[in-house]
Parts: sequence; structure tokens; C-alpha cells
Amino acid sequence: MSVDHRTAPLLVLGGVVSVQFGGAFAATLVPRIGAPGSVLLRLFFAMVILYAVARPSWRGRSRSDWGTVVLFGLALAAMNTSFYASLAHLPIGVAVTIEFLGPLGLAAALSRRPRDVVAVAAAALGVVLVSGVLHTSWDRLDLVGVGFAALAGVMWAAYIVLSQRTGKAFGGLDGLALALIVSTVAVAPLGLTSVDRWTPRDVALGLGIAVLSSVLPYSLELVALRHLAQRVFGILLSLEPVVAAVAGFVVLDQVLDRGQVAGMALVVLASVIVLGAQSRPESPDAAMGPG
Repeated sequence: MSVDHRTAPLLVLGGVVSVQFGGAFAATLVPRIGAPGSVLLRLFFAMVILYAVARPSWRGRSRSDWGTVVLFGLALAAMNTSFYASLAHLPIGVAVTIEFLGPLGLAAALSRRPRDVVAVAAAALGVVLVSGVLHTSWDRLDLVGVGFAALAGVMWAAYIVLSQRTGKAFGGLDGLALALIVSTVAVAPLGLTSVDRWTPRDVALGLGIAVLSSVLPYSLELVALRHLAQRVFGILLSLEPVVAAVAGFVVLDQVLDRGQVAGMALVVLASVIVLGAQSRPESPDAAMGPG
């Protein structure tokens, strides 16, 4: 399948499904080896796989290219580690809702169409309903957890911008493979402190999570972002809580209530609005802006 501005959203949706099922499996690993250890396993295996596939060239890169890929790698490390850390303090629905404000804020800031702003508002309300945050008492909130989740949201927005820039500066998956080296090295000092608790089962689970949560989604999104506006990508990510709810039901036996179903409907509606708007003739490069 050739990728253009019409088919690129399918790659984003495939990445959403993959990363959310990976997240559901990761929820069973974090309690055993901690957030840094879980992230290290995920990033290490993703790095090995992507490097073997891409075999990126280290030569002929400008200083600007190296700066971009290093920042991308650090954003990946910070985004994953801070979100996993937030799960040790907050209910997952609250953590996901807070984190999701990052890409939603980016999408709203970049939008130039009134309908996109409305879609962001609908997606935001849908995220709140799907996550179940309205049913979580505020006295259960932990400010440390809120801080970690907010940081994950900021890093998610940074990931969107830097992933796009990396895709334009590096061919194929070269940039992603190099960024994962940076991410792994950055997380290693904290992640290795739990190595004495790792079991063969944990390592195998880390490999599976790496494929689902890193290799597939990052690769699909990196290709898609060459053909999508940042604002479109941000709103398409509104499907994250919907797919997370499905993954939670399949993997963790979590059941949705009527409010969550209503939230899912709002999120899907927002995505339909964006896909419909994107069908208009528009240059992908112009939509991306100067970044």
C-alpha cells in the first residue's frame, strides 16, 4: 500500500491499536520490576530490532540532524518513564486523561479550522468520559503522580513534533533506530537497578511489549507523519482511550459503563470530523508548517 495523505491515517490507527494492547500487557509488568525496568526492557528490545532492520548509517549526518535525533530519543525516554511512573501513584484512567492533554493541546494550538477546534473539544470530553476520571474522588489523587502524568503529556507533544522532524531528516527508519539508542542509554542507569528482580518471563514479556508498544507504533507513526499535519495526528490520537478500553477488556477483563461508551462515541465522532476535513485538497508540507 502506497502512503499518502489519504492512507496515512490508517497507519496511525494501526499504531494506536498496537501501543494500547502493549500498554495493557505492560500494566502486568510494572508492579513486578518497576517503571524504569519495564521501560528499559521495552526500549532495549525495540532498539535491537529496529537497528537490525534499519541498519542506519552513522556517516553523512549534519550536526542539526544529530541534535534532532538526540532530542527525539530523550523525549521517548522521558515520555515512557514518566507515564509508567505515574501509574504507581494514580488510577490509570486519571493518568491517561492527564497525559492526553499534551497532544490535545498541541492539536488545538496548531489548528486553523473552527471544526478542528470543535473536534478537539469533543475528543477532550470523550477522553474524560472514557477514562472514568469523573468517578475518581479527588482525595485519591497524588500530586507526584499528577506531575509525572503531566510531564508525560508534555513529552508526548514533544514526541509528535520531533518524530516529524526526524522523519524528514532521516530516510526510512534510520532516525527511529538511532533515537532508540539514545532512549535506552538514558533509561539504563535507573532501569538496571531492578535487574536482580527480572525473571525469564519478565524479559519475554518485555520483548512482546517492545514490539507492540514501540517497534510497530513508532514505525507506523514515523511514516505517517511524513504525510500528516501535526494537528491531524494529534486529534487522531483521541482514539487512544477507546482502544485502551478494548484492550483492557480483552487483556485485563475490564468492563465499560454507559458513560464510557458515550465517551467513546464522542472520540470517534471527533476522529471522523478530522478525517473528513483531511479529504480536502491540501499540501501535506504546507499543513506541517515550518517545523
